[in-house]
Amino acid sequence: MNTLHQAIQDYLTMRRDLGFKLTEAGKGLLDFAVFMRQRHAAYITSELALAWAQQPGGATPAHWAQRLSFVRGFARYRSATDPRTQIPSPGLLPFQPRRARPYLYSDEEISRLLRAALAMTCRHKRDALRPRLFHCFFGLLSVTGLRLGEALNLKLPDVDLDSAVLTIRGAKFGKDRLVPLHSSTCRVLGQYLAERGHRWANRPVSSYVFVSNQGNRLDGAEVHRAFYALSRQIGLRGLSDSHGPRLHDMRHNSEARIIPSAASVVFNTLRRYSMCARSGA
Repeated sequence: MNTLHQAIQDYLTMRRDLGFKLTEAGKGLLDFAVFMRQRHAAYITSELALAWAQQPGGATPAHWAQRLSFVRGFARYRSATDPRTQIPSPGLLPFQPRRARPYLYSDEEISRLLRAALAMTCRHKRDALRPRLFHCFFGLLSVTGLRLGEALNLKLPDVDLDSAVLTIRGAKFGKDRLVPLHSSTCRVLGQYLAERGHRWANRPVSSYVFVSNQGNRLDGAEVHRAFYALSRQIGLRGLSDSHGPRLHDMRHNSEARIIPSAASVVFNTLRRYSMCARSGA
């Protein structure tokens, strides 16, 4: 019988081959293997699974429930080859997550957000590209329905402005898809890429479309910080609010969106066509 650690590796490989990314689950289960080895435990018990899941002690019930779900899924797999395995009951650590209420942005709110992005102040010369970057980034989200991670993972070869198409690689379930762009969207994206090329001329830079002022792939945390700051600036959030409209909510809008560029160029994508492309039609 293979070791618990090897069984976890086999389980993750099988699930990922089926299209599941299992980023957090993978990290969690490998940590669970270390936990079990430290306790000289050869097989999973509900008691051990519960003890591991409730770490760290100060975490939220949602975090504990998620960790236990990682073990529960693996335990079902492991029980086929090790009948001693106990599958943690769904009644352990019950938790009903609170689903965020979707927010539908108005055209005016999107426009105010993008104008504020374009007017961002730059304290250092290295930040000179940030206004155009966030103006383009938030605008692209608002008109294409891309997920945040999909936009962050765009690379230069994935952008075909001549054909007006984005190639989204490794999206949900590991599939690729094409997202059509309106010609005005291409113009604004082209303006950003031109400034990006000028900014990083003759200097090493990542092949990702959206890069930080260090030339690396733009980090999601940096995007959220910029979004929260701009949201408070234009009144989408109160100055002390910890909750409010999210970037993800831009995907809920079914109508076409308009983004003004520095030259008042219309940035309007036909969302209906984008939705067809996302569904593989």
